Parts: sequence; C-alpha cells; structure tokens
Amino acid sequence: MFKSWKYPTILLFGIGISNVSGWIYFIALNLIVLEMTQSALAVSALYIIRPLSALFTNIWSGSLIDRLNKRNLMISLDLMRSILIVLLPLNPAIGYIYLIVFFINMAESIFRPASTTYITKLIPVDQRQRFNSLNALIGSGAFLIGPAIAGMLFVIGSPISAIYINASALVLSGLITIFMPNLEKNSSDKRDNRITLAMIKEDWNIVLRFYRRHLFIMMICILFSSVMVVMPSAIDSLEVAFAKVVLGLTEGEYGILVSVSGAGIIVGASINTLIVRKVANSRMIGLGALGVSGGYLIYAFSTAFNVAAIGFFVLAFFLAFANTGFATFYQNNIPVNIMGRVSSVNSFIEAIFIMFTTVVCGIAAELFSIQIVVIVGVIIMVALGVALSTYILQPSSISTSTSDKELNQK
Repeated sequence: MFKSWKYPTILLFGIGISNVSGWIYFIALNLIVLEMTQSALAVSALYIIRPLSALFTNIWSGSLIDRLNKRNLMISLDLMRSILIVLLPLNPAIGYIYLIVFFINMAESIFRPASTTYITKLIPVDQRQRFNSLNALIGSGAFLIGPAIAGMLFVIGSPISAIYINASALVLSGLITIFMPNLEKNSSDKRDNRITLAMIKEDWNIVLRFYRRHLFIMMICILFSSVMVVMPSAIDSLEVAFAKVVLGLTEGEYGILVSVSGAGIIVGASINTLIVRKVANSRMIGLGALGVSGGYLIYAFSTAFNVAAIGFFVLAFFLAFANTGFATFYQNNIPVNIMGRVSSVNSFIEAIFIMFTTVVCGIAAELFSIQIVVIVGVIIMVALGVALSTYILQPSSISTSTSDKELNQK
C-alpha cells in the first residue's frame, strides 16, 4: 500500500505547495496592482490576461507537450515561473507588470496539460478516483489556507514579500518533481521538436478526428466546460457587484459569504474522499453538475445574505464531486499520447468562450439590472447542467470509463 502510493503522495504534496502559493500570489498581485494604480479597472484587466495568454499559448502548446518529456517540462516551467515572479516587483510600470503576468500565465497554460498527462501516466487506473478526490481536497484546503497565509504575510511584511515566497514555493515544487519517476526516460528530448504551422495543423486535425470518432466524449467535454468553467467565469465576474448592489452587503459581509463557500468546498471535498470508490464517474459528473447549477440558481434569485449563503454553500459543496468525476473520466478516455494536444485545444476553445461570455455579461449588466443578467446566465447554466446530467446518466453511456465498468461489474 505504501509502495503503491509513494509517488502519488509526493506528487500531492507538491501540488499542495503549488496551490497554496498560487493563492498567495493571486491575492498579492491584486493588491500590488491596486496600490500602484488605485483603479479597480486595472485589477480587472488581470482577469482578462489569463484567457488572452491561453489563446496565444494553447493553439500550439499541445504539439510541444506531447513531444517532450513531461517531468522535465514541468520542472522547467516551475523554475521559469519562479524567475518571472521574482522579476515582477522590479519595475513599477503597470505595462511591465501586465507583460510579466502574461508570460507567467503562458507558462501555467502549458504546465496544466503537461501535469495532467504526467498524472495520467503515473497513476494506475484503479487509483485515479482516489487520487483525484484527494487532489480536490488539497485544492479546497488551499482555498482557505492560501488567503490566510497571505493575510499573515501582509501583516508582518508586504505583498511583495508574499510574491517572493510564492517564487520560493515554485522552486520547491520543481525540486519535489525531480524526485518523481522519469516515465519517459527512453524518449528523447533531443529530437527535432521545432513547432511548425504544418505540425500544428496536423495536430489539430488529429484532435478533431479523435472527437469525430468519439462524439460522446466530445459532448461531455463541451458540456462540462460550459457548466463548470465558462458560465461560472462570466457569472462570477459580476459577483462583487451583485453582492454590493443587489444584496446590499458590506465588504465584511461579503468576506463572510466567501468563507461560507470555503466551508462548503471543504465539507464536500471531505465527503467526496469517503464515498469516491462507491460512486461511478458518470453519477459524480451528472449529479455534481446539477448540484453546482442548483447552488448558482439559489444565489441568483437571492435578495438577502442568508439565501445567498445557502446558494454559495450548495454550489461549493458539489464542486469536488463534479471535478473528481470529470478528471477521472478524462484520464480514462483521452489517449495519453495525444492528451496534451486534446487539453490544449479544449483550453483554447474554452478561453474564447470565457472572454465572449464575460464581455457579454459585462455589457448586459450596464444595459439592464445586474440581477437580471445573473439570473439569465444561471438559467443558461442550469439548462446546460441538465443536458450534461441527462446525457451522461443515460443507460447507454454507463460504460464510458474503466472505473465505471468496474463499478458496474461490482
């Protein structure tokens, strides 16, 4: 037991460090930009840089990821991000900050699909559900621990000192990865890996051909992304305005509301780790998506703190179930040799829709009331959630992943 979980445990430890430091970096960066510019708009621009960098990177990064040694690539990206973060406070010009953040986000856009592919190669099929549930629990803990540590650092130091601590954490994460097994030691990084337009075009065609042969997998990926990433991103962009204008909350009350969602995440992720082996991935995805959509629906129609808090708790509670189910589904159904390309294509398309829906919601909020826009967005989200749940829970789809097959045989 210990031997089989030795490397997954080390990997989870590295992920935990990365997640906590990521929250410290996120909060510190927002405060640095706000202090520099005294502009909420300047801070909002940071949220646009992420999908922009994804658009610029993911069109070609999958071609690189699938041709390189994933462990070595992850180590290099950790060290690269650390160096960029150290450079971040050296120049007070806002344009310089945005440029460095753009490059950091580019590295993150490459790291995510590379790490997903490495995890899939490392973790045996029968351990993936458990690993993903523990990963979700660690992410939930980071959601609470990261901001708390950031707050303490701001008391005894400054946002800039928090930035440097994040850089150190990334170096530590890279060092931890060095001790992970080199699963591709026989594959060479010395071969010609130059990215050409012809290569990118052919790789995109490979992904499209895969999806044409596996329409069920494509539909699950599209619907899950729409329900769990695209629509929440657009709705969440109006969250602060909704809390203050519609609910009339103070900053302190809004902070409590966010803490309620943190509690929901922890409770849901904890229960998820206990029941994960007893529930099929299809049910985790379908019911999890319905739960998240239902929580958003309660929040959208709320007019008081208590009702909004219930909505926040419900949606946060079901996040771990949906994410664990989809992560396992994805690992079991996407061929590992093209996983980097598939992930990058998915992220590219996802970034386009995030930017589009966020801009549409922002403009609509200026023309109509904020609550109407949020309600319409959530209704669309609920409709997509029902479609996802119906589609993946239909009897003909039960055998869509290895773990589902095993569960049904049991």
